[in-house]
Amino acid sequence: MDWFFPFALMVGLILFFMGLGLPVAFAFFVTNIAGLYLFFGGSVGVDQMISNFSAAVGTYALAPLPLFLIMGSLFFRSGLGDGVMDALDMCIGNLRARLSYVVLAAGAVFSALSGSSLANTGMMGSLMVPEMIKRGYKAKMAYGPVLGAGSLAVVIPPSSLAVLLGSLAHIDVGALLIAGALPGLLLAVMFAALIFVQTLLDPEAAPQYPVERVPMGRKIKAIAVNIVPMGVIVFLVVGTIILGIATPTESSALGCAGVLGLLIAYRCFTWKALWTSLDDAMRVTGMTFLIISASTTFSQVFAFSGASNGFIGFVTGFDPGPYLFLFLMVCVILILGMFMDQVSMMLITLPIFLPIAAHFQFDLVWFGLILLLAFEVGFTTPPFGLLLFVMVGVAPPGTSLKTVALSAAPFIACTLLLIVLIVIFPQIALFLPNLF
Repeated sequence: MDWFFPFALMVGLILFFMGLGLPVAFAFFVTNIAGLYLFFGGSVGVDQMISNFSAAVGTYALAPLPLFLIMGSLFFRSGLGDGVMDALDMCIGNLRARLSYVVLAAGAVFSALSGSSLANTGMMGSLMVPEMIKRGYKAKMAYGPVLGAGSLAVVIPPSSLAVLLGSLAHIDVGALLIAGALPGLLLAVMFAALIFVQTLLDPEAAPQYPVERVPMGRKIKAIAVNIVPMGVIVFLVVGTIILGIATPTESSALGCAGVLGLLIAYRCFTWKALWTSLDDAMRVTGMTFLIISASTTFSQVFAFSGASNGFIGFVTGFDPGPYLFLFLMVCVILILGMFMDQVSMMLITLPIFLPIAAHFQFDLVWFGLILLLAFEVGFTTPPFGLLLFVMVGVAPPGTSLKTVALSAAPFIACTLLLIVLIVIFPQIALFLPNLF
């Protein structure tokens, strides 16, 4: 049990400093310094940590991250999303819970244009929730679809979280991004089926109201003006990767250029929006790179101290089988998701989970997608799910966290069901990467 002391010390210090409210990157840095002095030769280890910084963040796989952030921020700050919402609203027709379907369709489109769950939820929540409440929608039909649609950005490419996971876990970023396309669309269909079932069981949850009939010509024009150009952006980002025309880095640059072109064509371009988008991306990228630098050293110290190999030997000694281990890993993420954000969970769990995945010879793209879906659930689990707080922030005054969390529960169940389906039928995740 020589491994137990460094394992308990490293993991315990991380959780302790996070519990004190120390930012994630600094919690890792303090833990790293303690580990380096104890297990890595003192000041020599600190020098090694500093020299690792440039190598950790200088990888080509990380280049798409700031570009995807710029693309998503430009899209949301320019107002292009309003036109997409109007066009989808016009095309849905007079269905019961039509606004819930509009939110879901818009969430799928926006996920392929931004890669940010927080931005998706904030935008759709602020635009649609007041209107849905005014129309008499119950909480589960107003908040639930917004939270479900917002979380799609975790798996539908270009997912910023997938880029980060691929870089940290040394998974092919392009393959991981492509792998999320089919499960993301399947999840959107499952959400639509859930909304349909909810309206069947409780028709009063989404009262039907008369809607102006829109001529087909007007619908076609709205699609051509507001949705088809967005489809071009999706092709530039996702299609070029799938067809092998561009790498993820090149596709992210094409996406930025495409959004800029749309802003100019729609006369939405302003220098203020561009500067704000660059500032948004700089802040997130800077903190992310700092976290990655700290995480890289943490993984090295974790392995050098013997904690990693010792823990793997200990847990595999029980020999419960690979799928039980996979189940336990997902459960750990779901529990951590109640108390911390996705990046923190990723940094804590990957040094432990990846060696276990390698031991059982899991396909890393398949395994990475399962982790992403589990992280997605963490976005909407109380008491600290980030999307729950975003929704409470845009909901009418007096809306409780409990109300929002209960509205999200059926959509969480759909995501968990998708994880089970991917475990049983791995080709749901691997079909596109293997094909292209």
